[in-house]
Amino acid sequence: MPTLYRRMLGLLPRIGVQVLDLGSGAAVVYRRGRRTRVPVGRTADLIARGQGRYEVTAVGPEKKADMWVVARESSAQGDAWGSVPFGESGGRLLVDETASAADERRFQIAAAEYLCTQHVTALLEKYRVNCVFDVGANAGQYGRRLRRLGYTGRIVSFEPTADAFEKLERAAEKDDDWQVFNVGLGREDSAQSIHVGWNTMNSLLPPSDYGKDRYLRFAKTRTEDIEIRRLDGMLEKALDGITDPRPYLKMDTQGYDLEVFAGAGERIADFVGMQSEVAALRLYEGSPRMREAIATYEEAGFEITGMYPVTREETTGRVVEFDCVMVRADAVPEATSA
Repeated sequence: MPTLYRRMLGLLPRIGVQVLDLGSGAAVVYRRGRRTRVPVGRTADLIARGQGRYEVTAVGPEKKADMWVVARESSAQGDAWGSVPFGESGGRLLVDETASAADERRFQIAAAEYLCTQHVTALLEKYRVNCVFDVGANAGQYGRRLRRLGYTGRIVSFEPTADAFEKLERAAEKDDDWQVFNVGLGREDSAQSIHVGWNTMNSLLPPSDYGKDRYLRFAKTRTEDIEIRRLDGMLEKALDGITDPRPYLKMDTQGYDLEVFAGAGERIADFVGMQSEVAALRLYEGSPRMREAIATYEEAGFEITGMYPVTREETTGRVVEFDCVMVRADAVPEATSA
C-alpha cells in the first residue's frame, strides 16, 4: 500500500476516526462517541487514493451503527486522488457514540459478513474457480452477491423448498450460466421431510432446546416433502461443458452440511475450496459441533483460511455460528508467464 495512503489512514485518528487497516488497499473507518458529523471535502466525501474502482458499503443495524467499509483498487495512474461519496448517508460520515453494546455486536457481525464476502471473492479469483456449488441457496442471495462482486463463472444452486425455489428461479432466470435444482443434497438419494416456515432457517433437523430458547420462529412449524440427492451424482451434469473444472463448494443447510459433504464421496477431492456454516452452539438437534465438522473437512484435505462470526448471543456475546472458509493449499494454480 502506498506510503501516502497509509499516511492518510494515520491522520484520521487525530480527528477521532478509528481505522482498521485491512491491507490490500482496504480499510474500515468508523468513529465512537456522541453523534456528530465529520465533513471531509466540499461534498463531505471521504478521500481515497487511486483512480480505480471504489466500493463503499454501509454496515450495521439498518445503517444506525454508522460504520463504512471503504475498499480501494490500486491504480496504475500514479498518485491521483478521487473521492468516494457516501450516498445514502447524505454525503457525510455519520458517527454515533451512543450505540448500545447490542448495536456494537450487530455491527461486528455485519462487518464480519462483509470481510467474509471479500475474502471468498479473492479466493475464487486466486484459485481460478469456474463453478460455485451453492447448496442451501434459499432465494439466491449468495449467487446474486457473487455476480455483484464480479464472479463470472458458473453457479449451480440447490434449494429443496417450494417457496424459496420459486424465488431462486426468478433470480437466475436471466443468467445463462446459473443453474438451479429443486432438490436438497445429502448422504443418500432419498425422499425426506423438511421443517419449513422458518424463513432462511428451514432445516431437515428439528430445533434443539437451545434453538427453541433463542428463536421464537421454531415454536411453529410445518413440514414439506422434498427430494435429496448425493452431490457426487450431480457433478457431471453441473460441470458439463467446463474445460478444466475448478469447483468451490458453499454449504449453508442449517445443521446438515456434514451430510451434504458425505454425499460428495471421493469426488470431494475435485473441489479446490469450500465454505461451511459451523456451529459453536447447536441450534438443531443432531447437528455436529464445530470441532467435529472442521475435523472432517481437514481429514479430507481442506485447510482454514478464515473464520467469520455469523450470529452472536445478545446477552453473553458468545458466537453461535461461524462461516468457515477453507481451501486445498496444493490446489493453487501455477502462475502463468506474462
